[in-house]
Amino acid sequence: QVQLVESGGGLVQPGNSLRLSCAASGFSLDRYTVAWFRQAPGKEREGVSFISSNNAPYTHSVKARFTISRDNAKNTVYLQMNTLEPEDTAVYYCAAKWGTYYSLTYALDVKNYDYWGQGTQVTVSP
Repeated sequence: QVQLVESGGGLVQPGNSLRLSCAASGFSLDRYTVAWFRQAPGKEREGVSFISSNNAPYTHSVKARFTISRDNAKNTVYLQMNTLEPEDTAVYYCAAKWGTYYSLTYALDVKNYDYWGQGTQVTVSP
């Protein structure tokens, strides 16, 4: 069964950090471009960061405070989020698409992904 499972969310104070994990089962993530999206209440889901497949690694994050990485041995992709702000409060989702993609516009478009996790809540509050 193909599955993506996010973890690592929680309640943190502004200025703190969190590392989200996206663990895959049923398939190998190294041939997939993986992205993180987030959705705040009342807002559309937006792309945050992506990492292309392992064949030609390329990463991009819309926020310099966020860093995406992958551990192929663990079949997991991470999102390190530093200096969190209340505006970062949202449900964070990871998504995967077969192949290598470099275009920011394409890789951070929700319509282009085949597999999605269930999401993990991140709340940044004093």
